[in-house]
Amino acid sequence: MLRFVAATSPESALLRADNVSFTYARGSSKGDARANDVLTDVTFEVGRGRVVGLLGPNGSGKTTLLRLLAGILRPGSGRVALNGTEVSRLSHRDLARQIAVVPQETHATFDFTVLDIVLMGRYPHLGTFQLEGVADLEIAREALAATGTTEFESRQFATLSGGEKQRVVIASALAQASSLLLLDEPTASLDLGYQFEITALLSRLNRTRGTTMVVSTHDLNLAAALCGEVVLLKRGRVLAQGSTVEALTAANIRALYGIEADVQFHPRAGHLTVVPIGRSL
Repeated sequence: MLRFVAATSPESALLRADNVSFTYARGSSKGDARANDVLTDVTFEVGRGRVVGLLGPNGSGKTTLLRLLAGILRPGSGRVALNGTEVSRLSHRDLARQIAVVPQETHATFDFTVLDIVLMGRYPHLGTFQLEGVADLEIAREALAATGTTEFESRQFATLSGGEKQRVVIASALAQASSLLLLDEPTASLDLGYQFEITALLSRLNRTRGTTMVVSTHDLNLAAALCGEVVLLKRGRVLAQGSTVEALTAANIRALYGIEADVQFHPRAGHLTVVPIGRSL
């Protein structure tokens, strides 16, 4: 079996951001100091086994927040803690053993096979100059099976479609055997069929493996289908947060995007659906 960390207590915080602020370094021009303030006093937590969505317009700070959560960036103020330890105090290897990042797009510099890409997820668990062993291959192939990509094992990664590549990248994240997945726009640029496929895959991994996820997305219906909780970001500040049912409301969507939307529970889908109606006046 894959070495996944199952959800034990959904209420216990695996990851927490406390009053996190971040500003990118300004260039030589002397503009308004606030122009590069990306995040301001962001606080939220991610319970074990939960799926939390980050929603907001372009430039609201979603991708920057994911990078802070992953330890790629450091907050200007505030703290990000993983299992109670500040991520800045953890080594890159320790972070990689606990957090896997699924970027919006993945480009292979060399002509790697799909199995090569998935085996890259095992690197944090290997010693210096150590090569993958039989156990690593087994984990990689189980990750391929979990994402429905076994048939692509010997294919060149570059020859896959966008949806197939995304499933393989998720398989690599699973092979990393981390307790937490951070996903940046996992269905961006995919057609409707692949969007549904990726959403169903992530939902199944959470349900059957207890995989904790933070998902940055522009797709409100993806968030409604997949996420139990959402954090709404506007201009780098938290506009609202809470359960998806409570926070993903017509009033909050209006405040977030300036859009009137019809938000209803869809009985056949089993979750909220969001239908944009038009610009708010």
